[in-house]
Amino acid sequence: MTNKLLLVVERDVRLFFQYKFLIIMRAIWFVSQIALFGLIASRMIDVQAVANYFGYYVGGLSVMTLYSAAIFIGFDIYEEADHGVFEYLLSLPVSRRQLVVGRAIGGGLRSFIYVGPLIAISLYVIGGLNPFQFLIALFALFLFSFGVSGMSITIAVTLKSSDRFDILMGMLDALIVRLSTAMYPLVVVQKANPFYGDLAKLNPVTFAADLFRWGTGLESIITISNPLIPLLGIVAFFSVFTLLGVVIYERHIEGGGWQ
Repeated sequence: MTNKLLLVVERDVRLFFQYKFLIIMRAIWFVSQIALFGLIASRMIDVQAVANYFGYYVGGLSVMTLYSAAIFIGFDIYEEADHGVFEYLLSLPVSRRQLVVGRAIGGGLRSFIYVGPLIAISLYVIGGLNPFQFLIALFALFLFSFGVSGMSITIAVTLKSSDRFDILMGMLDALIVRLSTAMYPLVVVQKANPFYGDLAKLNPVTFAADLFRWGTGLESIITISNPLIPLLGIVAFFSVFTLLGVVIYERHIEGGGWQ
């Protein structure tokens, strides 16, 4: 059983790294965001809101990149449906549960492998690190990437329409990423609209960004002072969408009607 699960994970990891052009362009985007937007915005932001906005933004950018890489597995599912690969996967001696769990793990693992070098760049730019806290933050980011992959799989197999999936994921990106503290400090979000601030406090992207900043020694600019709260939030996010992904994938994978 373990060997079959690992084969599913390995397949998804290898599949992702076939998109070399996309990976290179994403890496260039990441570096340019730090070198251009991060430096410019850090000179414009109110220092009373965040004393070190450049470090704040770099930490949030790492989580944003991890999120965008993890949701890509949903597009892989539609690609496989278009080319008839789904039928091939279903014919393999792998249970439906092993297939969906392996895909969720593979989706999270490949995004984390991809973002690993970018996180190293972030650590160099921020220039701080608490080894123990950073290991906890890395563990939380692993769970976060698995949870995002599970969410992407859940939505993909529920909609079964690449156009609707593309539109919905664009909307979710605008809502989940923008209504978080990845880019904007909580005090700024609350000042714009208190309701937005309440949503940002419960956002898994906020949890992940806070833990990453906490792990890199930027405790003074995190949203939630107690790191246990965002850690529990990420564990809950991971658990819910991994479970949903397993249940919904098993029920919808053979339903037909892919568009």
